[in-house]
Amino acid sequence: MTDFTHLNERGEANMVDVADKPVTTRHARAQAWVVMQPATLQALEAQALAKGDVLGVARIAGISAAKKTADLIPLCHPLALTKVTIDFELRPPNGLHIRAEARVTGQTGVEMEALTAASVAALTVYDMCKAIDRGMSIERVALLSKSGGRSGDWQRDSEAAGLDQ
Repeated sequence: MTDFTHLNERGEANMVDVADKPVTTRHARAQAWVVMQPATLQALEAQALAKGDVLGVARIAGISAAKKTADLIPLCHPLALTKVTIDFELRPPNGLHIRAEARVTGQTGVEMEALTAASVAALTVYDMCKAIDRGMSIERVALLSKSGGRSGDWQRDSEAAGLDQ
Protein backbone atom coordinates (compact mmCIF):
# COMPACT_ATOMS: atom_id res chain seq x y z
CA MET A 1 0.00 0.00 0.00
CA THR A 2 2.79 2.44 0.84
CA ASP A 3 6.54 2.85 1.14
CA PHE A 4 6.28 3.92 4.78
CA THR A 5 8.03 1.31 6.89
CA HIS A 6 5.78 1.82 9.91
CA LEU A 7 2.57 0.97 8.04
CA ASN A 8 1.42 -2.54 7.22
CA GLU A 9 -0.30 -3.57 3.98
CA ARG A 10 -3.64 -2.27 5.34
CA GLY A 11 -2.16 1.15 6.19
CA GLU A 12 -2.17 0.48 9.94
CA ALA A 13 0.66 1.61 12.20
CA ASN A 14 3.03 -1.14 13.26
CA MET A 15 6.49 -1.59 14.68
CA VAL A 16 9.11 -2.55 12.12
CA ASP A 17 10.64 -6.00 12.58
CA VAL A 18 14.42 -5.50 12.79
CA ALA A 19 15.25 -9.12 13.68
CA ASP A 20 16.91 -9.84 10.32
CA LYS A 21 18.91 -6.60 10.17
CA PRO A 22 22.64 -6.88 10.80
CA VAL A 23 24.11 -5.51 14.02
CA THR A 24 26.22 -2.47 13.15
CA THR A 25 27.56 0.57 14.96
CA ARG A 26 25.17 3.46 14.41
CA HIS A 27 25.68 7.12 15.23
CA ALA A 28 23.50 10.20 14.87
CA ARG A 29 23.89 13.93 15.56
CA ALA A 30 21.02 16.38 16.02
CA GLN A 31 20.64 19.99 17.02
CA ALA A 32 18.23 22.47 18.55
CA TRP A 33 18.46 26.21 19.12
CA VAL A 34 17.01 28.21 21.99
CA VAL A 35 16.53 31.86 21.01
CA MET A 36 16.23 34.22 23.96
CA GLN A 37 16.68 37.80 25.03
CA PRO A 38 20.34 38.92 25.18
CA ALA A 39 20.00 39.49 28.95
CA THR A 40 18.85 35.88 29.39
CA LEU A 41 21.86 34.59 27.47
CA GLN A 42 24.14 36.76 29.62
CA ALA A 43 22.55 35.41 32.82
CA LEU A 44 22.95 31.86 31.48
CA GLU A 45 26.63 32.48 30.72
CA ALA A 46 27.21 33.99 34.17
CA GLN A 47 25.33 31.11 35.83
CA ALA A 48 23.23 33.78 37.52
CA LEU A 49 19.84 32.10 37.24
CA ALA A 50 17.88 31.27 40.40
CA LYS A 51 17.35 27.62 39.41
CA GLY A 52 21.09 26.91 39.35
CA ASP A 53 23.25 25.16 36.75
CA VAL A 54 20.91 25.36 33.76
CA LEU A 55 23.22 23.74 31.24
CA GLY A 56 24.25 20.96 33.62
CA VAL A 57 20.64 20.08 34.31
CA ALA A 58 19.76 20.35 30.60
CA ARG A 59 22.64 17.99 29.72
CA ILE A 60 21.37 15.35 32.17
CA ALA A 61 17.79 15.83 30.94
CA GLY A 62 18.86 15.32 27.32
CA ILE A 63 20.84 12.18 28.13
CA SER A 64 17.96 10.78 30.18
CA ALA A 65 15.49 11.58 27.40
CA ALA A 66 17.59 9.76 24.80
CA LYS A 67 17.43 6.67 27.01
CA LYS A 68 13.62 6.98 27.22
CA THR A 69 12.90 7.64 23.54
CA ALA A 70 11.03 4.35 23.06
CA ASP A 71 8.73 5.33 25.96
CA LEU A 72 7.93 8.65 24.29
CA ILE A 73 7.64 7.71 20.61
CA PRO A 74 5.36 4.69 20.25
CA LEU A 75 6.97 2.83 17.35
CA CYS A 76 10.63 3.33 18.33
CA HIS A 77 12.57 0.29 19.44
CA PRO A 78 14.12 0.38 22.91
CA LEU A 79 17.89 0.64 22.46
CA ALA A 80 20.86 -0.09 24.69
CA LEU A 81 22.65 3.17 23.92
CA THR A 82 26.41 3.07 24.24
CA LYS A 83 26.95 6.84 24.28
CA VAL A 84 24.95 10.06 24.44
CA THR A 85 26.53 13.52 24.58
CA ILE A 86 25.01 16.97 24.79
CA ASP A 87 27.09 20.06 23.99
CA PHE A 88 26.11 23.71 24.31
CA GLU A 89 27.46 26.77 22.58
CA LEU A 90 26.37 30.26 23.57
CA ARG A 91 25.92 32.34 20.43
CA PRO A 92 25.58 36.04 21.29
CA PRO A 93 23.57 38.08 21.13
CA ASN A 94 20.62 35.75 21.78
CA GLY A 95 21.21 32.12 20.85
CA LEU A 96 22.05 28.84 22.51
CA HIS A 97 23.07 26.07 20.12
CA ILE A 98 22.52 22.55 21.42
CA ARG A 99 24.09 19.55 19.75
CA ALA A 100 23.28 15.97 20.75
CA GLU A 101 24.99 12.78 19.67
CA ALA A 102 23.85 9.22 20.21
CA ARG A 103 25.61 5.92 19.50
CA VAL A 104 24.54 2.29 19.61
CA THR A 105 25.67 -1.06 18.32
CA GLY A 106 22.45 -2.64 17.19
CA GLN A 107 19.91 -3.38 14.48
CA THR A 108 18.26 0.02 14.18
CA GLY A 109 19.38 3.62 14.09
CA VAL A 110 19.62 6.28 16.77
CA GLU A 111 18.27 9.29 14.90
CA MET A 112 15.21 9.60 17.14
CA GLU A 113 17.35 9.33 20.27
CA ALA A 114 19.61 12.19 19.13
CA LEU A 115 16.61 14.34 18.17
CA THR A 116 14.87 13.58 21.47
CA ALA A 117 18.01 14.45 23.43
CA ALA A 118 18.41 17.81 21.69
CA SER A 119 14.71 18.63 22.06
CA VAL A 120 14.47 17.79 25.76
CA ALA A 121 17.71 19.64 26.53
CA ALA A 122 16.16 22.70 24.84
CA LEU A 123 12.89 22.28 26.74
CA THR A 124 14.83 22.06 29.99
CA VAL A 125 16.65 25.31 29.23
CA TYR A 126 13.28 26.91 28.55
CA ASP A 127 11.85 25.58 31.82
CA MET A 128 14.78 26.82 33.87
CA CYS A 129 14.88 30.28 32.23
CA LYS A 130 11.18 31.00 31.74
CA ALA A 131 10.89 33.04 34.92
CA ILE A 132 12.95 35.79 33.28
CA ASP A 133 12.12 35.19 29.60
CA ARG A 134 8.82 33.59 28.60
CA GLY A 135 9.36 34.72 25.00
CA MET A 136 12.12 32.21 24.29
CA SER A 137 11.64 29.94 21.29
CA ILE A 138 12.99 26.52 20.43
CA GLU A 139 13.97 26.41 16.78
CA ARG A 140 15.75 24.47 14.05
CA VAL A 141 15.47 21.03 15.66
CA ALA A 142 17.03 18.84 13.00
CA LEU A 143 19.00 15.70 12.33
CA LEU A 144 22.51 16.72 11.24
CA SER A 145 23.97 13.34 10.33
CA LYS A 146 23.65 9.61 10.76
CA SER A 147 25.92 6.68 10.04
CA GLY A 148 25.62 2.92 10.01
CA GLY A 149 22.95 0.53 8.94
CA ARG A 150 21.70 -0.54 5.54
CA SER A 151 21.07 2.99 4.31
CA GLY A 152 24.64 4.03 5.13
CA ASP A 153 25.81 7.50 5.96
CA TRP A 154 23.83 10.71 5.55
CA GLN A 155 24.73 14.31 6.29
CA ARG A 156 22.51 17.39 6.09
CA ASP A 157 23.55 20.12 3.70
CA SER A 158 23.54 22.76 6.42
CA GLU A 159 23.93 25.77 4.12
CA ALA A 160 20.96 24.83 1.96
CA ALA A 161 18.82 24.09 5.01
CA GLY A 162 19.81 27.27 6.87
CA LEU A 163 21.10 25.21 9.79
CA ASP A 164 24.31 25.54 11.70
CA GLN A 165 26.36 22.47 12.45
